Amino acid sequence: RPAEEPEDVPARRLFAGAIIALLSGWLLWSLLWNGYLGHYWLWPLVVLTPDSWRSDGETWATASDVYYVLVGGGLLVFFARVGHVPEIWRRYARRSRARAAAVPPPRTGADPADWPELRDAGLTEAADRLAEAVRAGTLGDVDYARIQRAWHGVRAHPDRLAAFTDAVRAQGPAACAHPSGARDLPARTATHDLATGQVRIGVAADHPRNPYGRRTTGVALEPALLGTSLLAVGPAAAGKTERLVRPVTEGLCLQALANRAAVVAVTAQGSPLAPDTAFDVVIPVGRPGSRYDLDLYGGAEDADEAARTLAEALVGDLVPDSRRAATALAQLIGPHRAAHGRFPGVPELRELLGGDPRALAELRAAVAGDPAQLRELDARARQAGRGDDVAVLLAERIAFLDRPAFADSFRTDGAGRPFSLRAIEHPLRVRVDLPERGHAEASRIVARLLLAQFTEAALARADRSLFACLVLDDATDTVTADSVRAVQRLRSAHAGVVLALRTLQDVPEHLRGPLLGAVGCRMAFSGLAPWDGGRFAEVWGTEWVQTRDVTNRQIISDEPLTKAMHFMRRLVTGRAATAEAVTVREVERQRWSASELAHGVPAGHAVLSVADVRGEHAPPVLVDLRG
Repeated sequence: RPAEEPEDVPARRLFAGAIIALLSGWLLWSLLWNGYLGHYWLWPLVVLTPDSWRSDGETWATASDVYYVLVGGGLLVFFARVGHVPEIWRRYARRSRARAAAVPPPRTGADPADWPELRDAGLTEAADRLAEAVRAGTLGDVDYARIQRAWHGVRAHPDRLAAFTDAVRAQGPAACAHPSGARDLPARTATHDLATGQVRIGVAADHPRNPYGRRTTGVALEPALLGTSLLAVGPAAAGKTERLVRPVTEGLCLQALANRAAVVAVTAQGSPLAPDTAFDVVIPVGRPGSRYDLDLYGGAEDADEAARTLAEALVGDLVPDSRRAATALAQLIGPHRAAHGRFPGVPELRELLGGDPRALAELRAAVAGDPAQLRELDARARQAGRGDDVAVLLAERIAFLDRPAFADSFRTDGAGRPFSLRAIEHPLRVRVDLPERGHAEASRIVARLLLAQFTEAALARADRSLFACLVLDDATDTVTADSVRAVQRLRSAHAGVVLALRTLQDVPEHLRGPLLGAVGCRMAFSGLAPWDGGRFAEVWGTEWVQTRDVTNRQIISDEPLTKAMHFMRRLVTGRAATAEAVTVREVERQRWSASELAHGVPAGHAVLSVADVRGEHAPPVLVDLRG
């Protein structure tokens, strides 16, 4: 579509005017032909032809026929232009061409299925093997994306060429496989394009608020956009999980199978996000029989780093600055690690934070030979005597995790199989199920812990070639001041987060604006509250638009002929004869107002604005998520 919408005459007026103009032309021709208007219209024929032609009947008949065709054709062209017949032809011919253009033209150049890059590099045998697999239907889009990534790695590291060639020769389309051996997901619910890394989430609605050139075009998300992080806000049952979180998670899982990404999806137990077989690691927190535990300290080796992420999880939503809490935790878990070679488990940490004399005495005795650790314990003892000691709050919050249901979920004694988010350096597919129904507060703590550990691990990665993404299906009470700052830094680390909220009221008031400013992609679903819509309207800003003020004044005439013409005009157009005064102005208005976001977004739709890591951005667009 063109950038601007053409100002088309309504079809009723267009066809009515064309019919009336052609009938008028036919009436004039009939009057001329039958001589009712005299024979003056034949004077050019008589004047411009020799007298000898009139004496020759056959020659005069031929000249007369040519003259009649010229006059009739001229009248036809004149009245056709008066009736806008060429506009009718252009309009419907344009629609036919648009329908024909919907079919993509044949591709020019080398066929990607023949692997021209490999052939140009002299790997003809490998290219033939893969091309044969494409024709046989045994090489899918995941295989293509995975082998393409492996080839790009070979071009960056030529020493891998021999291994790549041997793998393709021996395994064909299964070469360079994902560590799980899987080459596709058990099922797909969305449309994916792994060549570009995109997943389709809907269609730009044919709505007046959308730019004309964007209407009816597909809308998709890709790592370049998710790398700026995405915030989606909408009430329950608005479609956040089904129409956004599930397609995005599915697309990232396919990217992981292609060795391009690592994804960690956090959802409530029983949520229909994706089947267990679509993930490499499934951690049902608080459910017995789980194959994996969650590492409470995120695989950290340094006590201060471990204390920082744990303090963020425990009290990040209650205190404006968690540094005091991190210091208190480090003063306890540091000596415990020095004494036992591991960080304390949840029951042990609860006893230490609660000031249990026996536990503290045993810890002091265990580190009696280490002056540095003794100084930490002495500092903790002095702070414990203060009335505002943060350890009291930490002990209250850690108690939510010290429940029988979580006895096997956060073990640090080596008996379980702890999973650390440090593993996002590998193309993993991870799903963490939270027990929101029975342990809502514990679920919020674990969600904050995962967000803090993910941002820490993503920023600390040595190899950032993989795109890492954390998807929080419900980010209620997980956003803190530190997490907002960390989300802003993820852009440079080739990582991002997807946060879904029912309302911005689930975020502390002083963080709602910074959160909307920290993410590059913002999505407002239908049913949004007006106060939430006001936040989105503020961050999306205003734009200059052209407005037309039309003043109509009915024309009243007393002359019979004019009255007849006005009556004919009203019969054709359906409107009385009026005189219009048009005033065109440039005004500044909000792209989407709070009222429009709250009441003007249809069900199954959302308003989406995107930005990529390079700084390019697009204005908010109304998206039909059902398309």
